[in-house]
Amino acid sequence: MTQTTARRHYESLTQAAERTGLSTRTLRRRIATGQLTAYRAGPRIIRLDPADVDRLLVPVPHAGRD
Repeated sequence: MTQTTARRHYESLTQAAERTGLSTRTLRRRIATGQLTAYRAGPRIIRLDPADVDRLLVPVPHAGRD
């Protein structure tokens, strides 16, 4: 039997900031408040799951439009 495990991909704070247009400072604030889960890979290495970062971005409703 062969087991297939999907490999999770992570990105650095800088990569996430560049991809989303958010600042690394904003991402760090979201981590501190618990809105964003971060993973530590060493004493100074923080990685983020891109799907978690994407969930921070929510659509803005349009007033008066159906």
